[in-house]
Order: sequence, then structure tokens, then C-alpha cells
Amino acid sequence: MRTGRLVVAITGASGTIYAARLLRMAVPAFDEIFLTYSRQALQVAELELDLPGFAADPDPARLADMPCPNVRVMDPHSYFQPPASGSFTHDGMVIIPCSMGTAGRIAAGVSDNLVARAADVCLKERRPLVLVVRETPLSLIHLRNLTALTEAGAVVLPASPTFYGKPTGIDAMADTVAARALHQVGLTPAVVPPWQYKAP
Repeated sequence: MRTGRLVVAITGASGTIYAARLLRMAVPAFDEIFLTYSRQALQVAELELDLPGFAADPDPARLADMPCPNVRVMDPHSYFQPPASGSFTHDGMVIIPCSMGTAGRIAAGVSDNLVARAADVCLKERRPLVLVVRETPLSLIHLRNLTALTEAGAVVLPASPTFYGKPTGIDAMADTVAARALHQVGLTPAVVPPWQYKAP
């Protein structure tokens, strides 16, 4: 049963634009969004999206470039947050982008912050967990961690934009990844229509 709640985590891998575009699609579609950042994610957001002062005041409205009244920003170091408990139901969790360090900690069961704890809860409660990983090339350690996560029930979704829809800019390219991530938690954003083959 759909709850209208989504958990979103942003870590310090390059690719904060994916998180920004996901929020733009998710805010109108969900009643509540529970958002947390890693410290490195705030620094990357400042750099990549030209958001001065974002680390000190991580306002999701600045990240998404739109009002976000239904987004609740959670302290990444507090375990007294709803997604840290298995009794809190939601439609799934998307970690976007997901660093290899975060993936490794989740794969090893090391819940040393709210991101890893909330992900661990998703796995044990059999809720959707989507890891939008952003790293290249991948080492054998990375591949083994991603295999372990897949075996545990997570969806590993590399940040690989599609081009068959002929995206017209960086935002449109990022949208193809964000839309695929949301599809895994039951939402199909209209901004990226499903591919339909048309014979020449």
C-alpha cells in the first residue's frame, strides 16, 4: 500500500544535480519527503550547483529551485528520526548520488550515520532501496559491495543518462536518471516519457 512518503539521502559523490532533479519530480508527487545529507554532500552541492552557503543552511528549496513545503530535512547524525525505525513505513529510499563509501558501509552493515541506518532498515524490512551510484571505474571491492547489496534486495542504479529521448541539456540528461530512480519506488514522472520504438 502506498504511503505517500519517500526517504531521500544525498551523499558526497559527484552528481548532486541528480538529487536536485529528483526532488523537482518527487515534491509534487509525495505527501512527505524525508531528506538527509552527508557533510560531504553539502560541500559538493556548493561546488557543483553554485550554492554558496548551502553547507551552513541546506534549504531543499535552493537545491530543487522550487518551494519544498513537504520536505523535512533530518540531522544525518541523529538516530531519533522516523526512517531510523523499522516501524516507520514509507514507499522506499533513494540514495542519490550514492558514494562508494556509503555503499560499502551499507553492504557491511555499518550504520554509522542516518543514511546508512535508514538504508539498513529498508533492507531488513524488505522496502525498496535504490542506490544511484556514481563512480568510474569500479574496483573489485566496489563490485563485490554492489553485488552484496543486490543480493540483499537493493536496486543498484548507476547514474547513466539515456540518450534515445534526445535530451536537450544537462538537466534533461539528469532527469533520465532521476526518473528511473523514482520508477523503482512506484512513481513514473511524466517529464521523462517511456521509450517507444518507432520504425523508420
